[in-house]
Amino acid sequence: MLIETELTPNPATQKFLPGRAVMTAGTRDFADPEEAAASPLAEALFSLGDVTGVFFGQDFVSVTAAEGADWRDLKPQVLGVLLDHFASEAPLFHAGNAAEIVIDDVEMGDDPADAEIVAQIKELIETRVRPAVAKDGGDIVYRGFQRGTVYLAMQGACSGCPSSSATLKQGIETLLKHYVPEVTEVRAA
Repeated sequence: MLIETELTPNPATQKFLPGRAVMTAGTRDFADPEEAAASPLAEALFSLGDVTGVFFGQDFVSVTAAEGADWRDLKPQVLGVLLDHFASEAPLFHAGNAAEIVIDDVEMGDDPADAEIVAQIKELIETRVRPAVAKDGGDIVYRGFQRGTVYLAMQGACSGCPSSSATLKQGIETLLKHYVPEVTEVRAA
């Protein structure tokens, strides 16, 4: 089995492509070892010690290294864990819990009068933004729209990325303002 790797715009995060589906639906972000308890794979990656984040996308796993960790040392360890997991065809999540069901964090509670605007924003995020961000090993999730401001949550390689502010302001904000005139600003939630 060959697992390809890609650098991401976030120097602390690398993207690993096992050549098969990772998540059958949605995505899953693990920010700490406690959250990783839902997944044998995420647990194994966090147990390496220098891992501070794990993100499962449709066909990739993004791993974030701790500050000061050297990817030259960590990468072979991560590849070993991933190879063991996918070669054994182990489950991604522990049986008996609902961890694979993806329910996004609670949205802010959009004004019903903005329903048409929110639908346009969500469609643009789904069709234009999320596919582009997934290529970089991350995800962006809609959180709300209030008085012209769109709130988005950054996940995976996007979370903590030095260029995430530029992505929000110069990329996503520009796109949304162009197609949805009611959008005046985009902020990280």
